[in-house]
Amino acid sequence: MLRQARALGPTFLIPLAWTFVGAAHLDVVTDRTLFIAHLVMAVLLAVFAVTGRSEMRDGVLRTWWFVIAVGFGATVFGAVGFRVGSAQAVLQGAALFGWMLLPAVGFLDTGRRSPNRPWLYVAAAVGCVAGAAVYAFGLLASDLGAQLAGIAVVGVGQTIGILDAAFLQQ
Repeated sequence: MLRQARALGPTFLIPLAWTFVGAAHLDVVTDRTLFIAHLVMAVLLAVFAVTGRSEMRDGVLRTWWFVIAVGFGATVFGAVGFRVGSAQAVLQGAALFGWMLLPAVGFLDTGRRSPNRPWLYVAAAVGCVAGAAVYAFGLLASDLGAQLAGIAVVGVGQTIGILDAAFLQQ
């Protein structure tokens, strides 16, 4: 059951996480809720990294293990950002941009190795980078619409990539 949860969990958690990020930008959730969500995510990532390590030592799974391990650090930065007021923007920005861009590495490696639909993984990686760029533009321009559009592009790209990896590549 743990193996199946590790295989299919991300297909639900990724779109949920990006929906949650969008909701946070709309002030639908409180900082306390976001702090708790970061802690829960950090625990899930740590459990995933530890329990999946033996199966993720080679090939593309090794790349994804690296994404998860570094993503754990990014998530912890985001959580700490809620408790360290002076560095909040930097730490939470590192977490957000980390999770926008880290999966692009995994998608590119998956696409490079995939005999089926490698273009889909390249498109997912492009979605990560393009969404991060749109978000950064929105941040610099104080344009909430552009920020939300960037989040949506990242979320859709990552969701498409993980759905293909979880269901269609098996």
